[in-house]
Amino acid sequence: MQVEIWSDVICPWCYIGKRRFEMALAQFEQRDSVNVIWRSFELDPKSPQQYPVSLEEMLSRKYNVSMQEAASMNARVTGIAQEVGLAYHLSKARPGNTFDAHRLLHFATSRNLGDKASERVMQAYFSESLAVGDRAALASLAPEFGIPENEALLMLESNAYSAEVRADEARAAELGISGVPFFVFNEKVGISGAQPVETFAQALTQGISA
Repeated sequence: MQVEIWSDVICPWCYIGKRRFEMALAQFEQRDSVNVIWRSFELDPKSPQQYPVSLEEMLSRKYNVSMQEAASMNARVTGIAQEVGLAYHLSKARPGNTFDAHRLLHFATSRNLGDKASERVMQAYFSESLAVGDRAALASLAPEFGIPENEALLMLESNAYSAEVRADEARAAELGISGVPFFVFNEKVGISGAQPVETFAQALTQGISA
C-alpha cells in the first residue's frame, strides 16, 4: 500500500501528524507492505529566505492577533507535541522559505533516505532553531541522514529537484489539498490534519483493502 503525505517542514501540526501516523503504522500488522512517500507543500511560497522577526511576531502579523495570543498559540501546540514525544522550542524558531528544504528532501528520497531526512530537518527546525531557509544550515544536516555535506550544498546551489517540488504541489492542487498535513492512502482514502492515532489506524486498514 502507498501512503502519500503532503507536509511542510515548518508546519507544527505536520510534525505532530507525522509522529501520530508513525505510531499507528508501528501497530499495523501489515506495516512492511506500506510504502510512505513524502510530498512537498509550501505554506507560504512567497516568504523570504529568513524572516527578520520572531515566529511569534510573524504569527501575530499573519493572523492579526496580539503577541500574547501568538505566544499562547505556540504554547498550545508545544504541549500537544510533547504528548507524542516532540520537544518544540518555538520561541527560538527561525522560520523562512522552505523551497530549498523540500528540494533537499527530494534529493534524499532519490537515495532512499527520505524518511530519515524528513525527520532530521523537522527536528532541527522545531527543536534546534535551524534557519530553515539557509542552504548551508540545511546542508550541514545532510551527513546525519547519509549524504555528504558538500554534495548537499552543491545540489542546493543548483536548481536540482525544483521540478519535483512543483510537481508535488501541482498534484496537491489537483486533489484539492489546501492545507497540511494531508495523507492519501492508496489514492482512495484521504485524511486531513494531525488526526488521532486511532484515525490513522483505521485509514491504514481501509487503505490496504481499498
